[in-house]
Amino acid sequence: MNRVFLIGRLTRDPELRYTGSNLPVATFTLAVNRNFPSQSGEREADFLNIVVWRKQAENVKNYLNQGSQVAVEGRIQTRTYDDQEGKKRYITEIIADNVQFLDTKGAKDNSLNNADSNFNDVTPNDFPNSVETTSVKNDPFSDFGSSIEISDDELPF
Repeated sequence: MNRVFLIGRLTRDPELRYTGSNLPVATFTLAVNRNFPSQSGEREADFLNIVVWRKQAENVKNYLNQGSQVAVEGRIQTRTYDDQEGKKRYITEIIADNVQFLDTKGAKDNSLNNADSNFNDVTPNDFPNSVETTSVKNDPFSDFGSSIEISDDELPF
Protein backbone atom coordinates (compact mmCIF):
# COMPACT_ATOMS: atom_id res chain seq x y z
CA MET A 1 0.00 0.00 0.00
CA ASN A 2 1.38 3.41 -0.98
CA ARG A 3 -0.47 6.07 1.05
CA VAL A 4 0.82 9.19 2.76
CA PHE A 5 -0.85 11.79 5.00
CA LEU A 6 1.01 15.03 5.75
CA ILE A 7 0.33 18.33 7.49
CA GLY A 8 2.69 21.21 6.91
CA ARG A 9 3.24 24.70 5.53
CA LEU A 10 4.11 25.79 2.01
CA THR A 11 7.68 27.04 1.68
CA ARG A 12 6.88 29.05 -1.46
CA ASP A 13 3.90 30.07 -3.54
CA PRO A 14 2.50 27.22 -5.69
CA GLU A 15 3.49 27.13 -9.36
CA LEU A 16 0.73 26.37 -11.86
CA ARG A 17 1.47 25.03 -15.35
CA TYR A 18 -0.58 23.37 -18.07
CA THR A 19 0.34 20.20 -19.96
CA GLY A 20 0.22 19.97 -23.75
CA SER A 21 -3.35 18.65 -23.44
CA ASN A 22 -4.26 21.69 -21.26
CA LEU A 23 -4.37 19.76 -17.95
CA PRO A 24 -3.53 22.00 -14.97
CA VAL A 25 -0.73 20.83 -12.67
CA ALA A 26 0.54 22.69 -9.59
CA THR A 27 3.70 22.06 -7.61
CA PHE A 28 4.82 23.31 -4.23
CA THR A 29 7.17 22.35 -1.42
CA LEU A 30 5.70 21.39 1.94
CA ALA A 31 7.66 21.77 5.18
CA VAL A 32 6.60 19.03 7.61
CA ASN A 33 7.87 19.19 11.19
CA ARG A 34 9.39 16.07 12.68
CA ASN A 35 7.86 14.72 15.90
CA PHE A 36 11.14 14.79 17.80
CA PRO A 37 13.99 17.27 18.28
CA SER A 38 17.47 16.67 16.86
CA GLN A 39 20.43 15.77 19.09
CA SER A 40 21.09 19.50 19.51
CA GLY A 41 17.52 19.92 20.82
CA GLU A 42 16.23 21.84 17.80
CA ARG A 43 13.09 20.96 15.85
CA GLU A 44 13.76 19.87 12.29
CA ALA A 45 11.52 19.65 9.24
CA ASP A 46 11.42 17.66 6.04
CA PHE A 47 10.82 19.50 2.76
CA LEU A 48 8.68 17.47 0.39
CA ASN A 49 7.77 18.16 -3.24
CA ILE A 50 4.01 18.00 -3.83
CA VAL A 51 2.30 17.64 -7.24
CA VAL A 52 -1.44 18.38 -7.64
CA TRP A 53 -3.49 17.87 -10.81
CA ARG A 54 -6.67 19.23 -12.45
CA LYS A 55 -9.16 21.54 -10.67
CA GLN A 56 -7.46 21.02 -7.31
CA ALA A 57 -4.24 22.39 -8.87
CA GLU A 58 -6.05 25.59 -9.84
CA ASN A 59 -7.59 25.87 -6.35
CA VAL A 60 -4.15 25.44 -4.77
CA LYS A 61 -2.78 28.28 -6.92
CA ASN A 62 -5.77 30.55 -6.23
CA TYR A 63 -6.12 30.03 -2.47
CA LEU A 64 -2.70 29.15 -1.08
CA ASN A 65 0.60 30.97 -0.77
CA GLN A 66 3.88 30.72 1.09
CA GLY A 67 3.19 29.89 4.75
CA SER A 68 -0.30 28.43 4.18
CA GLN A 69 -0.99 25.33 6.26
CA VAL A 70 -2.44 22.30 4.45
CA ALA A 71 -3.13 18.61 4.93
CA VAL A 72 -2.09 16.47 1.96
CA GLU A 73 -3.29 12.96 1.20
CA GLY A 74 -1.65 11.08 -1.63
CA ARG A 75 1.02 8.64 -2.69
CA ILE A 76 4.80 8.65 -3.04
CA GLN A 77 6.15 8.42 -6.56
CA THR A 78 9.76 8.19 -7.74
CA ARG A 79 10.77 8.95 -11.30
CA THR A 80 14.12 9.01 -13.07
CA TYR A 81 15.72 10.92 -15.88
CA ASP A 82 19.18 11.37 -17.38
CA ASP A 83 20.71 14.81 -16.83
CA GLN A 84 22.80 16.71 -19.40
CA GLU A 85 25.93 14.84 -18.29
CA GLY A 86 24.23 11.47 -18.76
CA LYS A 87 23.90 10.76 -15.03
CA LYS A 88 20.71 9.10 -13.84
CA ARG A 89 18.75 11.37 -11.48
CA TYR A 90 15.94 10.33 -9.14
CA ILE A 91 13.09 12.54 -8.02
CA THR A 92 10.72 11.54 -5.23
CA GLU A 93 7.43 13.43 -5.06
CA ILE A 94 4.09 13.23 -3.32
CA ILE A 95 1.25 13.00 -5.85
CA ALA A 96 -1.64 14.59 -3.98
CA ASP A 97 -5.10 13.11 -4.33
CA ASN A 98 -6.53 15.55 -1.79
CA VAL A 99 -5.31 18.87 -0.38
CA GLN A 100 -7.28 20.25 2.57
CA PHE A 101 -6.78 23.96 3.25
CA LEU A 102 -6.20 24.41 6.98
CA ASP A 103 -5.94 28.15 6.57
CA THR A 104 -6.46 30.49 3.62
CA LYS A 105 -4.83 33.71 2.47
CA GLY A 106 -7.50 35.77 4.27
CA ALA A 107 -7.55 33.72 7.46
CA LYS A 108 -3.75 33.51 7.64
CA ASP A 109 -3.32 37.26 7.11
CA ASN A 110 -5.98 37.90 9.75
CA SER A 111 -4.31 35.61 12.28
CA LEU A 112 -0.91 37.20 11.68
CA ASN A 113 -2.34 40.67 12.29
CA ASN A 114 -4.28 39.68 15.40
CA ALA A 115 -2.89 36.85 17.51
CA ASP A 116 -6.09 36.70 19.58
CA SER A 117 -8.34 36.52 16.51
CA ASN A 118 -11.30 34.16 16.74
CA PHE A 119 -11.92 34.36 12.97
CA ASN A 120 -15.46 35.73 13.38
CA ASP A 121 -14.91 37.88 10.31
CA VAL A 122 -14.00 34.91 8.06
CA THR A 123 -16.81 34.10 5.65
CA PRO A 124 -17.48 31.01 3.54
CA ASN A 125 -16.34 33.09 0.53
CA ASP A 126 -12.79 32.94 1.95
CA PHE A 127 -12.74 29.17 1.30
CA PRO A 128 -12.86 27.26 -2.00
CA ASN A 129 -16.21 25.78 -3.03
CA SER A 130 -14.92 22.23 -2.58
CA VAL A 131 -14.38 22.70 1.16
CA GLU A 132 -17.27 22.45 3.61
CA THR A 133 -17.39 25.26 6.15
CA THR A 134 -19.31 25.75 9.35
CA SER A 135 -20.28 28.92 11.12
CA VAL A 136 -17.80 30.03 13.75
CA LYS A 137 -20.24 32.57 15.20
CA ASN A 138 -22.07 29.84 17.18
CA ASP A 139 -19.34 28.07 19.13
CA PRO A 140 -20.55 24.52 19.95
CA PHE A 141 -17.95 24.29 22.75
CA SER A 142 -18.84 27.55 24.50
CA ASP A 143 -20.44 25.71 27.47
CA PHE A 144 -17.31 23.69 28.24
CA GLY A 145 -15.57 26.31 30.40
CA SER A 146 -12.30 28.13 29.79
CA SER A 147 -9.95 27.27 26.96
CA ILE A 148 -6.69 25.39 27.43
CA GLU A 149 -3.37 25.78 25.62
CA ILE A 150 -1.82 22.67 24.06
CA SER A 151 1.71 22.74 22.68
CA ASP A 152 3.89 20.15 20.94
CA ASP A 153 6.79 21.44 23.04
CA GLU A 154 5.31 19.70 26.09
CA LEU A 155 5.44 16.24 24.55
CA PRO A 156 8.00 13.85 26.09
CA PHE A 157 9.73 12.85 22.83
